[in-house]
Amino acid sequence: MPTPTEKNHNKHLDLLHNYKVHLVKYIEELEKLDKQSEFAKKWNETTIKERKQEIQVIDKILKNLIRF
Repeated sequence: MPTPTEKNHNKHLDLLHNYKVHLVKYIEELEKLDKQSEFAKKWNETTIKERKQEIQVIDKILKNLIRF
């Protein structure tokens, strides 16, 4: 039976994973807008880059915590 700490740990891992999925969908939507408009492409360029970096950080956190 999991302890309360383990339940919290798993809950937070799930939340982090859900946030990662949200970011991936968000990036896909921004990239769709980029294809439709040159202005949107310039506007979203930095945001997409920052979100991709954020996803990389989340991946590292998830991989390290899952081993733990």
